[in-house]
This record gives sequence, structure tokens and C-alpha cells, in this order.
Amino acid sequence: MCQNSTRRAASGGRMLLLALALASAAAAQSLVPDWRRIGNSAIDASLPSLATGPVERVWFSPDGGRLYARTESGAAFVSQNRETWQPVADVTPPVAQEAAWTGREGPEPEAKVVAGRSGLAYALGRAVYRSEDGGGSWANLTEFKGTSILGGGFRDIAVSPADEDEIVVAGRYGVWRSSDGGLSWSGLNDTLPNLPGRRLAQLPADGQSARLLAAEAGELEWAPGEKSAWRPVAAYDSQREEALKRAVAAVLRAEILSVALSGDFLYAGGAEGGRIWASADRGVTWRSFTAPEAGPIRDIFVAAANPRVALAATGRSGGGVRVLRTMNGGIFWDDLTSDLPEGAVHAVTADYGSGAVYVAADAGVFLTLTNLASAGPASGWMPLTPGLTARAAFDVRLDEAGNQLYIVVDGEGVYAATAPHRFFDPKVVSAADLRPRAAAPGALLSVLGRDVRRAQAGSASAPVLAGSERESQIQVPFEVSGSSLTLALETAGRAGQLEGLQFGLPLREAAPAIFVDREGAPMALDADSGVLLDAMRPARSGSRIQILATGLGRVQPEWPAGLEAPLDDPPRVVAPVRLYLDRRPIEVTRATLAPGYIGFYLIEAQLPRIVNAGPAELYLEAGGEQSNRTRIYLEP
Repeated sequence: MCQNSTRRAASGGRMLLLALALASAAAAQSLVPDWRRIGNSAIDASLPSLATGPVERVWFSPDGGRLYARTESGAAFVSQNRETWQPVADVTPPVAQEAAWTGREGPEPEAKVVAGRSGLAYALGRAVYRSEDGGGSWANLTEFKGTSILGGGFRDIAVSPADEDEIVVAGRYGVWRSSDGGLSWSGLNDTLPNLPGRRLAQLPADGQSARLLAAEAGELEWAPGEKSAWRPVAAYDSQREEALKRAVAAVLRAEILSVALSGDFLYAGGAEGGRIWASADRGVTWRSFTAPEAGPIRDIFVAAANPRVALAATGRSGGGVRVLRTMNGGIFWDDLTSDLPEGAVHAVTADYGSGAVYVAADAGVFLTLTNLASAGPASGWMPLTPGLTARAAFDVRLDEAGNQLYIVVDGEGVYAATAPHRFFDPKVVSAADLRPRAAAPGALLSVLGRDVRRAQAGSASAPVLAGSERESQIQVPFEVSGSSLTLALETAGRAGQLEGLQFGLPLREAAPAIFVDREGAPMALDADSGVLLDAMRPARSGSRIQILATGLGRVQPEWPAGLEAPLDDPPRVVAPVRLYLDRRPIEVTRATLAPGYIGFYLIEAQLPRIVNAGPAELYLEAGGEQSNRTRIYLEP
């Protein structure tokens, strides 16, 4: 997509605007993203109930009415109904003390024994045990054929003061409870915010799942349309990264925590003393730099547009250097830490064009602006997660187009939002998936970062369907023609004044895009019931499905933009429309404007009588142009 603005400022002008906004409390508040959650904090680990991350301690209140848990990261929670958890501050678990055990030996060496009424005892070791005869014999409550039904890795046990048959254990996969003395178990992890996410291995786009690297749990996936929990998957991407770290470490003879590769440029961050290595020939030769007062280099970002530009995040927990920048391929690094709050920085990313830099740190997620192509100080850092969480953020990523910002919050999982720098560097994208795409007659477009009041597409007026300072939506008039389109917008400026913008877009007969939700699940429905299809409600073989899309071009009879399509006999799409399932064409029974909607198209198709169960790739083709790839779930 090509963008040209009638009042487009130079890069330095945009940076000045953002710097001024960051200095203004009112303006800064409007920059705080509208965060939406991707997935939940539960893991499907093939255990009796959903699991979560490691929990260190569990204990009851003196009357047994409240249950407390403290996670491995130190966050504490309380449950009064054994179903939901609430964060709690200023609570201290009881001092762990060995029970006054007068019975016989425990079931394992070093097992923790909790004594109850006369003869009753529980023990915690590799498994959970119960004894009714003072330790004369022990029943294993959590193993079957040598495998732990609760995942093992137990760390604490608590017995309710009100009912000695109610026991709770904490371990590698969260909190587990039995109300019948260990005969049956259920997890208490559905609402416990303890997902041990550390890095985003893959962003949700074009039918891809969100993939998350989690401590101890490995790589997890939240598929488009998933409703239940994160699921373990093979960690191919992370394995490749670890292999590269090992190879670089062998060459440099140092412990390497982070690597980044773009073109011929390869960067590596060391585990000690702010040491960074850089190679301009893919690791044949190296130069090194040591940043004073810096800690271990946790993450490195390289600008794809100019791999001589890179940023590094250090894990130093106190003051000192925590964000570094190079503009010359690693010969020299300067400090961008500025007024960033104390605490380690775990990850860094940037948008090269606007100079926006984002970090994930102990104190949350922050934004600053700098000129990544030339020397100069960064502006102050603005917090982006106030009100969202007070917990540490471990990762921050931008999508390929720099439009969507993704973060990983300790325990709570993954969140996404429109990247705040778009308020000062707006973009026009498809309304279907917020990706850059050519315009087409009748297509819906979103303008990120601007409140559009009026729009002109060439010589025709373009209807504005919705507008806010975060995102506006317009429809391309059906009568536009040619190979390019000039989109002139009148928008509400940040100070309230009207502001003119101009964008140049390629224009195609059709620029198809399937509407997806913000996790990448397509807007696909069962044609007979109208039920939205997803991983929990797959499409059946031989059934009819309906797909909502945009950008399919002109219709017959002609229809004006900005007007709802009629409920009866909606206009038909002129361009040939094809639908592909796992790259094989399936029968399209109709393609029209979606009745009762503006700018939406409805494609109805017949699924084959024989399909493979599970996910399948789904995409459109119209006017010789292909849509985004999406994922639909099928069952025979």
C-alpha cells in the first residue's frame, strides 16, 4: 500500500508531535491501548481438569472458609467458593512447619507429612498419599501405572481445618483439590491467572495460531476459534532459535541469551555484563561491545528495513542501562533508557518508519519515540498498561505491518491492541483483517489512528460508517475506476481541529478479504442454523456454509455505497468467486451483498460429502485476486 499525505510531515515532525503528546497527561491517556485478551490463562495438559503454571504454596484460613495460593512468581490469590480466584495483597502464607508426626515412617524419604485426627495422615512427595493407620500403610492418591494423574512436581499440600477430607495440593500444573480424601480430584485453575508465558513464538495472522513459549509447559497454541485452553504443540520455531544460540555460543565461547538475524546481520546478547556481539556476514566475523552498567541481554530487535539498526533489552533489575540502540551494525550502542522506571527489561520491538520503540519490563509495557536512523535522545517513556495489570510483561511484538501490538503479561497471558504509534502515523487497511490491501469498488477500509469525518475517493464521496480516534471505517464507492485510488480524508486532529490526510491506494477489480475476529477466526456460519462456526462448533461434511467477506467488487444490479443491502434478492457479485478448502475448490452456490449489511458480501458454499476431521485452510479468490488465509474446523 502506498501512502501520500497532503500535509504529511517529515519523520522528525511526526516524532515531535508524539514527543509533545507523551509530555501531555491528557494526550498520553488517550494513547493507552484498548487491550483485548487472546486466549485465557488455562492449559489443556491432558489432566483431569484444565491446568496452569507452577504454584508454590497453598493454605486455608483458620476457619477453612478461604483458600489461598501463591504462584511461583510471587502473586497471591484467594478463593472463597473453590471456583473463582481474586488477587490479594499483604497476605503472608503460614510458615511451613513439619507436622508433629508420631506415627511410622512416611511413604517416601523426605516426604512432607500432615497429621490429622487419630491415625489419619496425608503425605506429599513424588505423589500424594493417605494413611488411615498412623503410617502403617499408605495409599497412593495421584499415580496410575507409574504416571501422575495431576502432572506431578508437587510443592505444597493443605488440609482444610473444617473438613479433613478436603485436601489441596500445589504443583507444576497449578492447584488441585479433593473433597473426598483423595478418591477424586479436580483442578482449580480455570480462573487462576497463572499462565507461565514468556515469549510469543508466533502471532495470529492468515489462519495461524497464537503460539506462546511457557516456562516448564513448553510451547503452547491458541488456535483461531479456540474456546477452551492453550494446548501444547511441537516447538519447531523455538528449537531453531535455541539451535542458533548454541551455534553462536560455540563460536563466541560465551553463554548467549538472545540472537537476532536479518539479512546478513547477526546479533547475539550475552548472559553477563552487557556484552553484545554483531556480525555483518552471518557469523563469519564478529565485533563486540560492552555496555557499562548493563545486565544480561535478554532480547534483540533488528530493523528489517535497515539491519544496521538494532535495539537490545537488558535484564538489569535496578537502575543503569536497560535499552540500547545501534545505528551502525553494532560498532557502537547508545543508551535509550531515559526515564524508564526501574526494573529489568525483558523484550523490545520497534516500528522503523515512525521511530516508535516498545519495551516489556518488570514495570509493564512502555512506549517512546526516537529517530532510529540517526543519533538523538529518546523522548520520555509512556506506560501502556496502567489499569490492565500491575504485573511484569515478558514480551512485546508488532505484526509485520506494524499495526497490531501484542504483549505477554506474567500469569495473565497474551493481549493485543492497535499499536499506539498509529495515532501519529495512520494507516489505511482492509476492515476485514486490518492488513494492508488494495482497494476495490464497494470494499470496507479501516483508517487506524484517525477519527474520519469526511472522505473522498477520487471524484466520488466515500461514506464514513464509523469513526473514533482509534479507528474509523469507510466504504469505497462502487463507481470508482482505474488502477489507483486517491483517498482524501478530513479527520479530527488531536487538538480538536480538522486535519486533511491523503492516501494513495492501488485499485483492483476485486481485493477479497474474509472477515476474521481479532484472534484470526473467520466469520463463517452454518447456512441452515446461522450458528457461528469455530473449534467448538465445526462444520459438518456435506453442509452449506456462509462466509462474510469484503472487497469482492461491483455487483449487479448496481447498488449505492453506504446503503444496507436489501433483505430479499440482494445484488450479485459480478466477478467470478471461488472458494478453496485446503487449496481445493468447492462449490460456490451464491455470492451477493450480505442482506442487511453495508460493505459486507455473503458467499455460500457446499462442503464436500467427505472431509478430513480437524482444521482446514479456507480462502477466497475473486477477480483473479486471492484473500487472506483462514482456518475452519470440520467434522465428518
